[in-house]
Parts: sequence; structure tokens; C-alpha cells
Amino acid sequence: MLTPTYLIRPLPPQAEIETVPVLRALVEANKALAELKGRAATIPNQGILIDTLALQEAKASSEIENIVTTQDELFQADLFPEGPDSVAAKEVALYRDALHLGFQQLKETDGLILNKGLIAIFQRLKKRADGFRNTPGTALKNERTGEVVFVPPQDGREIIRHMSDLERFVNDDGLCDLDPLIKMALIHHQFESIHPFPDGNGRVGRILNVLYLTRTGLLDIPILYLSRYITRHKDEYYHLLQKVRDEGAWEAWILHML
Repeated sequence: MLTPTYLIRPLPPQAEIETVPVLRALVEANKALAELKGRAATIPNQGILIDTLALQEAKASSEIENIVTTQDELFQADLFPEGPDSVAAKEVALYRDALHLGFQQLKETDGLILNKGLIAIFQRLKKRADGFRNTPGTALKNERTGEVVFVPPQDGREIIRHMSDLERFVNDDGLCDLDPLIKMALIHHQFESIHPFPDGNGRVGRILNVLYLTRTGLLDIPILYLSRYITRHKDEYYHLLQKVRDEGAWEAWILHML
């Protein structure tokens, strides 16, 4: 069995999180979110905006995984789901469907983000019937060199334990008094480090981001997505993910996410 290269501990981390640079960035981020939330409230037909942005988010998030589609293919897949579209367009459409499923679940659970819901999102996204990994052998490699850069937890029972801890951190606001945006950055890193699914972890993790923004009331409707930014700064994103694991560099990671 492969040996995990990062010891996952329950959140929040013991490191200093609310540094001066983080607090300064937090003020600006919350100000921008409040402005976006206010403008969104004035839009007469929010449904059209939500659907269009969800499709664009699906495209951007899939591009991070090197699934590239054109705008024409994207909207054809939306209008004609049974048509002869490209494989990439269908992957993007599945992401859009998984995103909608996540928001529907959020309404049905009164704002709770549960592991069973994340499993359902994964199943919709990948058209699979399984859930969390339960067999060893998963390792993340550098696309160019093939070098193993990270080995997540291998034991299925350990993955369930870590995800149960994460579920509690996501939903129990009494566990710590950190700002929700800081918590979102911590949650995203923890999820990607647990790497609970056999495939699609990056896309499920990015859906989790926007679900959490909506759950905390930072947004009333899901109209802010991070995937386009991550696509433009893909190398830095992966570098900072790993830097937390190697050096405990939480400040740089949180600033990147803010």
C-alpha cells in the first residue's frame, strides 16, 4: 500500500490563520461580495442568469481538468442533450447538472452540506454508482514528468473518518469563529487533500466552494464561481495546495483563494 505523504488533521489548523495580510484581503473580499449580492437582488429574471453562469462555470471548471469545449458545443449540449455532441461538451453538461443537483440538495437540507449529497454530486458528475474510495493505490502525479507529488489517504475507513470530520466543520458554525471566506479556503484544501473520490475530486471540490458561499448567506443565489480564476492561475493553485502540505503555508493559500 502507498504511504500517504500528508498527515490530515481536523480543521481548523493550529497555525496562525488571521494574519494582517489575510484580514486586509478579507475586508476587500467581503465588500466585493456584498456589492455583488446587492446587484444580484435587482436582477428581474435571476433564473436565466443562474443557468447561464452555471454553464460557464461548468466549462471553466472542466478546463482545469483539461476538458476543453467550445461555446457552440456547450450550448448545443444544453439545448440538445441527446444530440451527437463532443465528449468534452457532454462532460461539461454533466458538471452543470451536478451543480444544479447540489443547489437543490442545499434547499432540501435547510442549508446543510452533507457527505451523502457530495456522493450524489460525484455520481451525477461521473455517471457512476460508487462513492468514497475504498481501495488503495491513488497517487497524484505531475502531468508533465509523471512524478508522484502527493499521496492522499489510502484506507477507506480513514477517508470516511476524515470526511465525517470535514462534514461537521462545514455545517457546525459553533466549532470556530473564523470568517466564512477563510473557512471556505480551509474546507477546499482539506477536501482536495482527502481526495475522497476515485475521480472528479477537483470538480466536486469547486462545486463545494459555491455551495458553501450560498449556505453561509454570503450569496443569496449562486452567481459567483472561482473556476475561471483557477484556470488562469492553474500552476499557482496547485503549487499553493502542495505548499500547505509541505510547509504549512496557510497564509499564501488563503490569500490566493480570497
